[in-house]
Amino acid sequence: MLVAVSIFASCSGVRNCRAPELDLPASIAGNTADSLTAADIEWWKFYGDSSLCRIIRKTLDNNRTLLQAASRIDELQELYRVSKRSMLPVAGVNIGANYETNDYDGDSPSRDPEFNLKANISWEADLWGKLNWAKKDGLAQWQASVEDWRAIRITLIAEAAAAYFRLIALDNELAIVKRTLINRSEGMAKAKLRFDGGLTSELVYQQTKVEYATAAAMIPNLESRISMTENALSLLMGEYPGSEYIERSDSISDMTVTGDIPVGLPSQLLLRRPDLRALQQKLKSSMAKVGVAYAERFPSLTISLTGGFENDDLSGLLKSPFSYVAGSLAGPVFQFGKKKARYKAALAAYEQSRLAYEQGVLSAFKETNDAVVNYRKARETAALRTDSRNAAKEYVRLAELQFKGGSTNYIEVLDAQRRYLDAQINQSNSVRDEHLALVQLYKVLGGGWKD
Repeated sequence: MLVAVSIFASCSGVRNCRAPELDLPASIAGNTADSLTAADIEWWKFYGDSSLCRIIRKTLDNNRTLLQAASRIDELQELYRVSKRSMLPVAGVNIGANYETNDYDGDSPSRDPEFNLKANISWEADLWGKLNWAKKDGLAQWQASVEDWRAIRITLIAEAAAAYFRLIALDNELAIVKRTLINRSEGMAKAKLRFDGGLTSELVYQQTKVEYATAAAMIPNLESRISMTENALSLLMGEYPGSEYIERSDSISDMTVTGDIPVGLPSQLLLRRPDLRALQQKLKSSMAKVGVAYAERFPSLTISLTGGFENDDLSGLLKSPFSYVAGSLAGPVFQFGKKKARYKAALAAYEQSRLAYEQGVLSAFKETNDAVVNYRKARETAALRTDSRNAAKEYVRLAELQFKGGSTNYIEVLDAQRRYLDAQINQSNSVRDEHLALVQLYKVLGGGWKD
């Protein structure tokens, strides 16, 4: 079990660079839970619902944010290739011709033509490791972009799944309200007949009208929320709102998760989270920048070789070989502390990256523990809400029987129906919350970025 997170063994001569070490809580560091976790399950197997899988696949194929992140990977990959090739010699070919006429006072005009064909090669000796650090910086930035892309995938999958479950819950709530409206419409008609026949007071009839209007007023709000949720899913999938009907299951209750979700919290699991790996690569990039800034304080050695042909007569060009070898050692003399200041700034940036990585690890453990607790409690709540709905349904049945037997008034029936409506909606929302908690748990465990 990994207890300390160590990124770099040394800083290769770069001063003041420290590897971050994190002491994990005993409850986590000592956890020897089964290595199989929900994060090891591919997303299409984890969610299972075919309609949801189609939505997620469209999201991963068309979402503009994810495509932008993929393009960023290509950019940094090419920049990494540039940094690698900076360590190689630079070769070039020069072909030149000039024709100069001189007419000085007192002298006859003279002509001075020159033709040349030269090849040159130059190479900067990496005496202090500047080019090597620059290459490491490019590699770390490229790998960080890959992890950022994976983290975006996880976020998009979670957002798509959460919106899908909210949409099903809204559909279910709308269906509940419409069924209730049918029952209340029938009850209102019966109450009017009793009122017109003088069997009940107007109070009962007006109360049935209030209950009917209250339920009917819920429909526009639900339809509006359904439309906005569909629009949100269309945006995730990279499509225009309303361009096509979003297929989904009939009821979220049919998708209730059974059994325990394998969680497991070895520290290696959280270190596999793409967002943490991205922070790790950014930390490596910051340290590489420190190395570059440190090496730039010293002179650089450049060796150049030029060879070819040079003549003032084109016909004799290839008979006049030319060669030139030079080496230059250049370094700052008076920079007035600018190089040193850049080095200190790079050290400060490295310290910020180190602290950001440590904070990211701590936040990951908090998110995971919160998600585990939230999911377990959401399951308990869903079970209790189901019991409450069943009890409310029985309450309605008994109230109607007592009303028909003349032992209670219709107000009691209306109260029972009102409680049953609330219980149905609460139960549907509790199942939704259970699924949303499961989505969050899968996300914080780092599941969903693998195909």
